Amino acid sequence: MQVFQQILKKGNFINGQWQPQGTGETLTVVNKYDQSVMAELPLASEEQMEEAIQSAETAFGIMKRWSAEKRAELLFRLQEELEKVQEPLAELIVAEAGKPIGYARSEAQRCVTTIALAATEATRLAGEHVPMDHDAGLGKTAFTKRFPIGPIACISPFNFPLNLALHKVAPALAIGCSVVLKPAPQAPLSCLLLAALAEKVGYPAGAVNVLVTDIPVAEKMVRDERMKMLSFTGSPQVGWYLKSICGQKKVALELGGNAAVIVDETADLKVAAKTIAVGAYLYAGQICISTQRIYVMDSVFDVFQQLLLKEMEAIQTGDPAKAENMVGPIIDKTHLQRIDSWVQEALQQGAELLSGGKILSEKNNLYAPTLLTNTQPNMKVVQEEVFGPVAILEKINTFQEGIDQINDSIFGLQAGVFTNQLSQMKVAHEQLEVAGVMINNVPGFRVDSMPYGGVKASGLGREGARYVMEEMTEPRLLVY
Repeated sequence: MQVFQQILKKGNFINGQWQPQGTGETLTVVNKYDQSVMAELPLASEEQMEEAIQSAETAFGIMKRWSAEKRAELLFRLQEELEKVQEPLAELIVAEAGKPIGYARSEAQRCVTTIALAATEATRLAGEHVPMDHDAGLGKTAFTKRFPIGPIACISPFNFPLNLALHKVAPALAIGCSVVLKPAPQAPLSCLLLAALAEKVGYPAGAVNVLVTDIPVAEKMVRDERMKMLSFTGSPQVGWYLKSICGQKKVALELGGNAAVIVDETADLKVAAKTIAVGAYLYAGQICISTQRIYVMDSVFDVFQQLLLKEMEAIQTGDPAKAENMVGPIIDKTHLQRIDSWVQEALQQGAELLSGGKILSEKNNLYAPTLLTNTQPNMKVVQEEVFGPVAILEKINTFQEGIDQINDSIFGLQAGVFTNQLSQMKVAHEQLEVAGVMINNVPGFRVDSMPYGGVKASGLGREGARYVMEEMTEPRLLVY
């Protein structure tokens, strides 16, 4: 991580310049396991946000005239630079986000893939021929061409500190839009690295702005009419609030969930148990599509429960820099205490503890992988997003009951169905009120090219390079 030390001390990246001064207040970024200080970053002022927005508008005036070839070429250069720092980047993600090293390496590689996908789509995104040679349009030809809409306001979360930022930034750059990016305060350093790499490959001043800010300054970006789209990943409460204040701009929201799985009597129970254990507890459950609710057919419930508990015994918790650990620290003490209070509340209300249910280390913010049963739908561990290493296991008598239980939620990101019956797969696809159904896999399955997002309280719009690039453009019709 010494590779990044100079970068991490530069401050905010605005209008092509590193600005080490801000409001006079600073943000302390700590190692999430040992709490050592990684960086002290200046909080950007309202004046600096204004400069970022102005520069993004100026840069857009340049970028919108670029050829698809030039947009793709710069992104491929960015990809090459990121490939050179894969291991240091993974170590940075471990430290600032508390992500286990194996999973952090996966994110670093996915960042390369996300950029490559956007670069490729830059030369492929097309309009359409519009059939018009009939009635009043007789003899006419019509087609659409897609044009970039303008500067994009991006707000990214801590749990995938670079890849989820890139799911916003890379498609924007691919289509010719500039960006103003506000990273999560818990883990902003990976995004500052992105700014340094964008500067290195030659993006013009204002094309990429990265600002560490407090909430009022960030809201200026959201409200400003010069920003033509808001792309936000984070909590539902914040996301829907931002939508309410953003005016007439486009909005894409990737929010939370309490993702669920069904296991029926035809599933390979050993495979399902192993897959679900990872899906529920990897990265301490701090993934919006972590498996939180597990519904198992009555005829195989007892066998599956024992298999799942056995898989949980193999899960190791501790320092995320050590390869053997799947569960690292909760992002901060506030969330550690919240998770424990929800579990204790469920137990007091009659839930049964099958495993875990306690704080393992206050110092290192570690919570034990936890499994509850005999829960009720109104318990927070069922109806809310725990965002921690907590899952509930419940018995169902019919497959339809499992469908109904999953749908009994304000959320709708993705769901998993473990079955070897074609009929069950069809029913799940038709009836589950989610944006994605994973067969014989957990809800947490995601490939960076696929359309990803949520329904109901879980979001609005879709990520995935091609899909979000369509949102970042407007089709303009030509008739002759």
